Amino acid sequence: MLGMMDGVDRAAAGAAGMDADRLDALVGHLDATYLAPGKLAHMQLLVSRDEQPLLSLARGVARASGEPLQGDALFRIASMTKPVTSVAFMMLVEAGKVTLDTPVADVIPEFADLRVGRGNRARMKRPMRMIDLLRHTSGLTYGLQRQTPIDARYRLLGLDEFQQKRTSDDFIADLARLPLEFSPGERWNYSVSTDVLGVVVERLSGMALDAFFRTRIFDPLGMTDTGFVVRDDQVDRMTDAWRLDEDGQRVIADLGARSGWRRQGRFLSGGGGLVSSVADYHRFARMLLRGGELEGVRLLRADSVAMMRDNHLPGGGDLARHSTGMFSEADYNEVGFGLGFAMGLENREYYWGGVFSTYFWIDPVEHLIGIFMTQLLPSSAYPVRAELRAGVWSAIVERRGPIKETQAR
Repeated sequence: MLGMMDGVDRAAAGAAGMDADRLDALVGHLDATYLAPGKLAHMQLLVSRDEQPLLSLARGVARASGEPLQGDALFRIASMTKPVTSVAFMMLVEAGKVTLDTPVADVIPEFADLRVGRGNRARMKRPMRMIDLLRHTSGLTYGLQRQTPIDARYRLLGLDEFQQKRTSDDFIADLARLPLEFSPGERWNYSVSTDVLGVVVERLSGMALDAFFRTRIFDPLGMTDTGFVVRDDQVDRMTDAWRLDEDGQRVIADLGARSGWRRQGRFLSGGGGLVSSVADYHRFARMLLRGGELEGVRLLRADSVAMMRDNHLPGGGDLARHSTGMFSEADYNEVGFGLGFAMGLENREYYWGGVFSTYFWIDPVEHLIGIFMTQLLPSSAYPVRAELRAGVWSAIVERRGPIKETQAR
């Protein structure tokens, strides 16, 4: 089982062209900087190269009551749900049900007459398209942005809360009452776009999002522990989640034993609703690294995955140029945005994280995958993500090249 190794597999690291001492140093840094002083209650980390685990650890306490974190622990992955929803949408593109340029209103007619700006009077300069949902250029926003009167209205309606009791149709109806921050395509703004994309998947497929994910993605990939609701047989593995209070102290945000993720009837958030494990998400990441296929099961063509990890920001620019909102899942400079996640314009890594400080990255050139799980709000509390990537990158001894097209197909 992934996660049972406690630290670096030195033989595997050496065989994969990695410096085991540097990986050990990274583990020591994480222990000393985050676990020992109690900044994080726990952490689980998996790093693989050529899909083989080199570093795997599960440390700290899963719950405030003191149970040690186990390798099969479950975590609220929040916005790491977004790549899953994006894959689901691209499957429908391949099936011929929709295109990247399809107007969103063709599937969600409630969006046919959206207005722009605080006065709710200006018309969109062009229709919102599906690609705008995938790359966050839709003009939608998040209440958590806390920058404009429009995102304040999102907060008032609870449009990005985790425990919404709305149906998908109710969510769209409430969202359609609000103006866009800008006309689609003009800027980049992290938003509920992927939640809307999840509703698009539902309406095009005729299936609830949880059923589509289970039958079309999770079951085929063997992701047995991933879903929107924690089952009764999973409860003992569900971690507590913490948040920092006004004094910077870590306090409980959601108890694993009585988690809100145990409740049925919540809005199925394609932007942030899933619970998963390190082992499951590693399987999902391996599918992406391999160009849409895993162990004989193909979800997407290789060219579709390549398109997802290309930069789709207008003019090929970076987030520093196009973003007007805030978010903490990536830096801005030399960072582009693909169809569901951020990507480095220089090194071609693609990655994303969740508000509970979870994180994943895939390096298609060096054949690396990193999965990091913990449960602390907000994700901007500590720079652990950048330290993880830098520490793993520094341990590379033998450089690789891009996966050949024939391998990925």
